[in-house]
Amino acid sequence: MSETANQPCEPEHDFALIVDGVEKLTQSVEDALFNAGCDDATLSMQYGLLYLEFSRPAKSLEEAIISAINDVRNAGIGAEVLRVDECDLVTASEIARRIDRSRQLVHQYMIGKRGPGGFPPPECHLTDHAPLWAWCAVSYWLVQNNLLRPEVGWNAEVVEAINNFLERERQRQRHPELLDEISRGLRVVMEN
Repeated sequence: MSETANQPCEPEHDFALIVDGVEKLTQSVEDALFNAGCDDATLSMQYGLLYLEFSRPAKSLEEAIISAINDVRNAGIGAEVLRVDECDLVTASEIARRIDRSRQLVHQYMIGKRGPGGFPPPECHLTDHAPLWAWCAVSYWLVQNNLLRPEVGWNAEVVEAINNFLERERQRQRHPELLDEISRGLRVVMEN
């Protein structure tokens, strides 16, 4: 019996990366990505950005995404991973779709008519007729109230953390002095 026959299969994780720094999807770009380990990705250009859709086996979504980002970076094509293509801001309708419940039930959660109360408030557009909620906060609340599988909530945390890290890297490259100034200013406020 071979050694790999006794090893459990790792689950496949589906996700997409949005990548800047590649003007055209040429054979040399495809070859470089393939040779760097992105042989499990489907590549396309969308709105002037490289879009890589992965189906990657790994122990966790976090491991799959981080390895894919490192593979893109190691391809040597000048690519910069902007983000994991997962929208963190969601409407009430999108929340209902993601948890396979009616919009009415989700609305009742939001106003405290159903469920335990304490539904997270919207993140933005509070005065509009279409406020947006942070999926990460909503999924956390749903998991805490046994309305969503824990791994779904954890995966939302993972994607948000990775996207925040990538954004902070970009901001640090563009305006390091601004981030330092904000850090100093917020540290002083937090210490008082």
